[in-house]
Amino acid sequence: MLIQHKLVGGKGIFYVGQDGAMLAEMVYTKPSEDKMIIEHTEVDDSLAGKGVGKQLLNAAVDYARKHNMKIIPLCPFAKSVFDKVVEIRDVLL
Repeated sequence: MLIQHKLVGGKGIFYVGQDGAMLAEMVYTKPSEDKMIIEHTEVDDSLAGKGVGKQLLNAAVDYARKHNMKIIPLCPFAKSVFDKVVEIRDVLL
């Protein structure tokens, strides 16, 4: 699954697109150079059960590590994954 990333100004999105349609997205804001606030995650029913949400979060974690950022997970899905997966908490604020 190809996770794509777009950042415009202080807003960004990790997403899966197909034929011009957005099938999954994780939306975040970047209030400062060292912080990312994950606001929302949504996955189309056609991708349900395939771990796409977790792949989106892993892409965000990789991005945060690469750019020395910390993540604030306001999104309930992202917060639940951080609560369960110890290995990604190094980027948790």
